[in-house]
Amino acid sequence: MGNNTNTKDGGTSAFKKAIEKGSEAQSEFLKQFSSIQQDTIQNFFTMLQGLTYYNAMFKTTVQSGGRISIPDAERKALRIEEGDLVQVILIPIERMRRGTETK
Repeated sequence: MGNNTNTKDGGTSAFKKAIEKGSEAQSEFLKQFSSIQQDTIQNFFTMLQGLTYYNAMFKTTVQSGGRISIPDAERKALRIEEGDLVQVILIPIERMRRGTETK
């Protein structure tokens, strides 16, 4: 009988230890995951800052023939003159649909 009690207590004790180790492992995983998330967010903001540091971000309307205009303030700030080569990254914000009615 004495051995049965020890075996039962030993099993409960081992089970509690396994749960504690599992909880510790989960806690450590969450700490590492949180750290990775923070690093990712920081890298994203650093990249955004780099993209906008010597650049301008503005909205413009596409004109006939697919032409777009760079606002005067941005041209002056970036010292862009006629004939300068610039890089454009397009992100459509709102599509104008002509000739269609919304029902």
